[in-house]
Amino acid sequence: MPRWTLITLICLTLVGLSCERPRTQAEDLPPVSAPPPANATDPAASSADEQIVAAVAAHIRARSRTGMIESEIAPLARTIVEESRRHGIDPALVLAVIHVESRYAAYSVSPVGAMGLMQILPSTGEELAAREGILWRGPQTLFDPIVNVRLGVAYLKELTDRYGNTRMALAAYNWGPGRIDRRLRRGTPMPDVYPALVLEAYTAHRERSS
Repeated sequence: MPRWTLITLICLTLVGLSCERPRTQAEDLPPVSAPPPANATDPAASSADEQIVAAVAAHIRARSRTGMIESEIAPLARTIVEESRRHGIDPALVLAVIHVESRYAAYSVSPVGAMGLMQILPSTGEELAAREGILWRGPQTLFDPIVNVRLGVAYLKELTDRYGNTRMALAAYNWGPGRIDRRLRRGTPMPDVYPALVLEAYTAHRERSS
């Protein structure tokens, strides 16, 4: 079994940050997007990815109070894997961020207004959607789990490229790059609680699966 499959099979047991989980009325929600197409250029890679997609889907199904129906889970799992591959990010890291941010509650809203699985602020989401060529229908676009993951993974990639390492990228994901840049200019120590929550769980599960 591929190593990445073993990684994603392991449940992330870290207790996530608390957040409110109100669900809006169904008629107010945007339609769920289609996932990106599977990679058909490399049959071996495609077969391995299908195993990972199945493992991610099983992992999501095991979560409680996601707010998602069964037909949304497999497309979401495929999106997590395909977008992670496209941006060069381990799907297990994306799952770790989702767990810490929302505990898989697709309709969660934080006290500061961050929304959805990867807890994206509407202002950030609108900017990311423009850069990624994704139709923006207002803040509730972020309640589409597939769009939310596409934007969140793209944001992680942008921040990793900007700061050069995953720990700094995670700090910026949580605090915002503007605040991180000001700390860098002042020489203030970087916030480490959030990166530790994500990376310690991620590293522990990688080591356990090896």
